[in-house]
Amino acid sequence: MIGIIDAHHHIWRQADLPWLVGPMQPRIFGPYEPIRRDYPLREYLDDLGGNGVVKSVYVQTNWAKARFEDETAWVQRTSAETGWPHAIVAYADFGADDVRPQLDRLKRYPLVRGVRMQLHWHQNPLYRFAPRADLCADPTLRRNIARLADYGWSFDLQVFAPQMPDAATLAETCPKVTFVLQHAGMLEDLSPAGRSAWRAGMIRLAACPNIVCKLSGLGTFIHRNDPAHIAGIVSETVAIFGADRCLFGSNFPIEKLWTGYGDLIDAYLDTVKTNPRHRDAILRDTAMRVYRLAP
Repeated sequence: MIGIIDAHHHIWRQADLPWLVGPMQPRIFGPYEPIRRDYPLREYLDDLGGNGVVKSVYVQTNWAKARFEDETAWVQRTSAETGWPHAIVAYADFGADDVRPQLDRLKRYPLVRGVRMQLHWHQNPLYRFAPRADLCADPTLRRNIARLADYGWSFDLQVFAPQMPDAATLAETCPKVTFVLQHAGMLEDLSPAGRSAWRAGMIRLAACPNIVCKLSGLGTFIHRNDPAHIAGIVSETVAIFGADRCLFGSNFPIEKLWTGYGDLIDAYLDTVKTNPRHRDAILRDTAMRVYRLAP
């Protein structure tokens, strides 16, 4: 077993997350009563115990926007106390006139390697997060994302298939920024037409050398851990991007709604077991490089 890098997980305190307090808010991953509680680092380590994971990258969980620095500071303290996680993808509002004051505040925390602002929009309100579909084409947002190059940080890109052409143009306008495509492009329409649109969008994105693809959250729209489903998406994505531009993320504890960590890892390992080079790239090497993790 190689040392696996989990390049997308969350820990949280319920009190800090607006969508975990008060009335149940519909979410893209369905009913979530089992995770409407604290998910501390200790529980995360128990979940991944014995599965060969040696490093992890925390991705922001949408604290109240004004508290974006508080989230990063809390995760940095958690790492100082426990040794986990090993890198942070923080939040900033790229719709601001100038995002640099926010980035300067985040610069105080040495584990920050990237920033995410979720841009995905869908006709189905349950799948909708961004206020409008065309944010990738917004001049202010493009200008602000380009500024990440000055900090040496990546941008975690989350879009649906219809948004992929604009997302590719965004990446082309920011050639010095590495973009990490979330959840393998969020394939939510499993019909032949839906798969075709997703595939075309992925090919367009892969034409941008500064985009890599995170293989995470693949149970989001089917609400189960389906090894055949994972194998299909992983195989197609690797064929489009190449294994050296793909990386694994658990999306825990969201995926914990329908599977255990060991079963999730096994599904990925089964997909790549016949190709050791692909296995090493997807489960370790790409994440080490993109998020600049120490050996």
